[in-house]
Parts: sequence; structure tokens; C-alpha cells
Amino acid sequence: MAFETTTARLHLRRPTEADRDFHSTVHSDPRLYAHAPHVLGTPATNAAFFEAILAHWAEHGFGYWVAQDRDSGMPLGWVGVKQQDGYLNLYYRFVPEAHGRGLAREAARAAVAMATEWHPHDPVRAVVKDHNPASVRTAESAGLLRTGARMVLADDLPDEPDSAVFEAPRVSRLETLDDGVRAEVLALWTAVNDAGGAVGFLPGAPSERVASALAAHEEQMAAGAAVAGALREPDGTLVGWAWWVRTANPLLHHGRWLYRVMVDPTRQRRGLGLSLMAGMHRIAREDGVELLQLGVRSGSGASGFYARCGYTEVGRIPGAIRVAPGDDRDDVTMARRVDGRPLVPHGGA
Repeated sequence: MAFETTTARLHLRRPTEADRDFHSTVHSDPRLYAHAPHVLGTPATNAAFFEAILAHWAEHGFGYWVAQDRDSGMPLGWVGVKQQDGYLNLYYRFVPEAHGRGLAREAARAAVAMATEWHPHDPVRAVVKDHNPASVRTAESAGLLRTGARMVLADDLPDEPDSAVFEAPRVSRLETLDDGVRAEVLALWTAVNDAGGAVGFLPGAPSERVASALAAHEEQMAAGAAVAGALREPDGTLVGWAWWVRTANPLLHHGRWLYRVMVDPTRQRRGLGLSLMAGMHRIAREDGVELLQLGVRSGSGASGFYARCGYTEVGRIPGAIRVAPGDDRDDVTMARRVDGRPLVPHGGA
């Protein structure tokens, strides 16, 4: 697997020897080290850093990317994760001309999603100085939270404050629910409903109806036809949930349908939906699934999100969903392959 990807505005790619000068330029720019001028790169430290990046890619098959503009191909910065002392260190540094556009946030979210899908056993962490508020904002906007832990870095000055440790939520697989998890899911589902999320009910739906739908999914899980994914913050708080469901038709058992994708409404706009979907794709891959499908309601805004997750619209029934009298919405079906390859129609009549 080549761990490269694209976002709305960036191509995130593996570095090559041709990127050495750009790496040195970025890490020798004093404007990027205003919060830690004593670690500004030198020719020697930059060379060692760049060699370490290449070596990590050679050993692990992933690492820090070159972030370049999708349209122009111009390199704009460095971002990604690498193995470090039992965790994956999230790193981001962009040229000053790229600041203020949300590019570091966009790239950092992609890095967290990649790690969530392909490297679930190691937590993603960012080690950030509190007096660098821009870096703190990037970590938080990529879904990471303060853990309360502090870290002294090898290049810290004797009187320099230590660094805050931020950690990303992680996705786990569930095949059964106990009473505690059931209560958590019910509370999350109700909150998403009441916030207007398109997860099967309209705002204000009685909790009894939601509980009945939850029980139906549990029956599917007990029959081996469904598996859930739970997104939890480092302290264990449930902030996201979804199900994969296998249809009864054995001709369709190489595929799964995605249901009830939920993210805590109080934690929106932090990339948690991307992380949840990345974890769900990992779960499907581990089960040997090849094809993924989902349905969305037109006008919900969900189609764009799923397109960013690699899904393509493959069907639409106009007016199939009646939200209210006079408010009919399209039932939109989207799909993607687990391996990311294009969907190819059979073409038969």
C-alpha cells in the first residue's frame, strides 16, 4: 500500500531525494520557529532530519509527506505521522505563504485518518508547546485532545516550559453491546437526532423509538450480520458510532451497507467523521469485505462528506424520502471499493 493521498486542495506524497532542498528551506526559515528559535535548522541538522524521514519511509512504508498544491504542484509544507516511542507522532510545518488558509488542518486530518485506518494499534499524538497557539489549534482541529500529560523534549532549553501531549480518538470494533455501551449509544443517537442528523429519525423522536432501532441492530449483531465501530476519545468518552450490515442474499456477501454514522454534535468540525470512517474501512477490510455501500438523504449535506471518503454516487430515487408533507427528498446510493480502486460497471443488460 502506497500511503499517499489527496485532500480538497493538497496532494500528500512520499518525499524523494529531489525534495531535500525544499526540506532545508522550510526548516531553516526563522519565521517558522518564532516559538522555538533555538531549534532552527542548520545544514547539519536539516540533513540528518531529511535522512531520517527517508529512512522511516524505507523501513515502515509511511511517514512525513510533502504537502503540495493539487493544482500547481507547488510544495507547501511537511505533514504526517511517524513511529516514535510507542506512538505515532503527528507533525506539520507549512511555509509562511500557506498560513491562514486551513491547509495544515486539512493535511493533519488526512494524516490522522490514514493512521486510524492502517495503524490502529499505536495512538496518534502531537507534542505541542502551549505558547504556540497556532500549533495547538491545528492539533485540536484535527481531532486531538489534551491528555493532561506533559513531555520534556530532547532539544528543550533548561528553563523552557515542557510540552502538552494531545492524542487522537481511536476506533474499536464491537460485536456485542453491554448495558453501559447500550446506554452510551442511545444517548449519542438521541443527541445526533435532536441536532438534525440524518440517522433514521427526525429531531425530537422519542427515545423509545431510537431504542427499538438500536435493539434491531443488536439482533443483527447477534446473528453475525452486523458489526459496529465505536470512536472514543482518550478518556473513553464515546464520540462516534456506525454499523456495517451484511444483507441476507449470499450473492452480496462480499459487500456491506453502512448505517447510522454518528458523531457527537458538540464535537463537530474536528475531523472526527473522517476518523470514524477510516476506522470503519479498516474493520471492513479485516473482514475481507470488498464493496461498501451507503444511502443518504438529499439536502443533508452528507454526500459531499462521503465523496471525500472515496464514495461515488451510483443511484438516486427522486422524492423517495418524505421528510414532511411537501418536503420530499431523494434517496441517494453511494459506493466505493475497500481497496480504493475505481468502480467498474459490468455493462450487461
